[in-house]
Amino acid sequence: MLRKLLKHEFRATGRIMLPVIGILLATSVATNLSLRYLLGSSAWFLSMLGILLLTAFGFAIFGVFIVSFILMIQRFYKNLLQDEGYVMLTLPVSIHQHIWSKLIVSSVWFIVTALAVILACCITAFDLTIIKEILWGLGELFQELRKLQAYYAINGTAITIEMVVLVFLGLVAMCLQFYSALAAGHSLPTHKMAWSVAWYFGLQFAFQIIAFSLIQILDQINFFNWGIFHPEIHLDAMAGMDIGRAMMIFLTVVYGAIFYCITTFFMKKRLNLE
Repeated sequence: MLRKLLKHEFRATGRIMLPVIGILLATSVATNLSLRYLLGSSAWFLSMLGILLLTAFGFAIFGVFIVSFILMIQRFYKNLLQDEGYVMLTLPVSIHQHIWSKLIVSSVWFIVTALAVILACCITAFDLTIIKEILWGLGELFQELRKLQAYYAINGTAITIEMVVLVFLGLVAMCLQFYSALAAGHSLPTHKMAWSVAWYFGLQFAFQIIAFSLIQILDQINFFNWGIFHPEIHLDAMAGMDIGRAMMIFLTVVYGAIFYCITTFFMKKRLNLE
């Protein structure tokens, strides 16, 4: 059933995101042309047109991020907390599947948005001379990679996988911050959006207090002088980076899990659709 929910979510969000990304790529092509032919023109009209196209590209980059962010909140709010929620919550689907469908789709669109912006910037800066230099640099890089030992190749692959996992988990945790606040705010009978905003800032403040207090407690019991933090233990750079990424992944999972529990609790026990 989760697959059907994902298909429905991608279809609903794609109607908005794909045209917006298309506009971004179209403005990047126009900006490339303006940088080449319009901005340096002696004609006032053409020079002004080039400036306008460059400004439009800046607004398109800003707009695609804003749209993806608003869409992430709007789909959860409209689909589960508004009138559509009466229908969606009667489906033979668990709350967990509803939430995960929103999380996965939102995270995918955030990643696609970032890749689209990178592609748009590449299109804007596209030049045959630059492309030749990039291809030459990639060729040199591949030649160097062939000389690397299997140890470094394996570690490079592990680093890439860890970073992808960390980015995905970070996006999921960010979405859950908003979902938990919306779910908590809509457990009340009136002023639901106002209460959602209050819940969001209240939860953030509470987490900051808890994190600061936890660091103080760990410092007082000399936690940072034990185990891998002990000054006599010397780790090489690769091992230190691996441990650091593992700790970041663990903390991100714990952070997101707390918001996930808050979201599911209010969705199951306290949700008020009236």
